[in-house]
Amino acid sequence: QLQASGGGLVQPGGSLRLSCAASGFTLNYYAIGWFRQAPGKEREGVACISSSGARTYYKDSVKGRFTISRDSAENRVYLQMNSLKPEDTAVYYCAAPPTMLSDCDDEFRETFYTYWGQGTLVTVSS
Repeated sequence: QLQASGGGLVQPGGSLRLSCAASGFTLNYYAIGWFRQAPGKEREGVACISSSGARTYYKDSVKGRFTISRDSAENRVYLQMNSLKPEDTAVYYCAAPPTMLSDCDDEFRETFYTYWGQGTLVTVSS
């Protein structure tokens, strides 16, 4: 089971760091993706990190602002979000595929993932 946390209310231009933790399995062995769903919109992929951490992928609209990373000692994956914009407002989810030791799906297809966290709300507003 995955648990996303770290969301909250932030002003435009501000920063937040989201965290994805796991219970019952080791995140270190899995590629981890971050997705988000804004009100009235479909869920979309934001970032992904391969199981080794060597490869990362980003949605074009967040490149240069968001950074995905993993802390093997903590068994967590982070999404550092800087220069936040109102359009980043959404519920953010972390997800893992069913297969260990894999790369990401660079098309951010939801069907690639089996395990999903419950989501954490990020609101960017003044």
